[in-house]
Amino acid sequence: MQRQGLCLVLLGLVVCLLAAGHLYAGHPGPSSSEPGWHPVEVDAAGAAFTGDEGGGLTGARPAYAQGYESYWDVLYLLARVIEGEAADEPFIGKVAVGAVILNRVRDARFPKTVAGVIFQPWAFESVSNGQMWRPLSGESIRAAQAALAGWDPTYGALFFWNPAKMVSPWIWTRRIITWIGRHVFAR
Repeated sequence: MQRQGLCLVLLGLVVCLLAAGHLYAGHPGPSSSEPGWHPVEVDAAGAAFTGDEGGGLTGARPAYAQGYESYWDVLYLLARVIEGEAADEPFIGKVAVGAVILNRVRDARFPKTVAGVIFQPWAFESVSNGQMWRPLSGESIRAAQAALAGWDPTYGALFFWNPAKMVSPWIWTRRIITWIGRHVFAR
């Protein structure tokens, strides 16, 4: 009897998750009324900009791959990886992780979409270990917005790693550009 009850609960959970996914798929994107959410404006070409003249941003530009992906999908994925890779880093460190992903999209040696870069096998530890699916923080969302708006505190880095963790010796052959928080950024 307990087994049947457990099966019914699990079935109900699966149905709820499927329904929630279906409802989310039709969602046009987060609204400015949501707590912790400060969307940037998007121009007709899909380029994100903050309306801030200067402020450390390098200017408006479509930072996500030639129109293959929607702004909201890119923002969501970018924020997820930022949360998974840099949750305990300062804000600039979170932006830096997002900038590395966007720099890879622009580099011919990497996939041409944010999703392609993020889900490239073994590219990001948080994708491999599931940490990218932890609850999103408002700061990670704002960091993704800043990266999409053009702020690149890494000066074009394509790689980052935490030297306190096990890494391939190959990564140390990359030219180090800067250190931000606990991460090393390199080209």
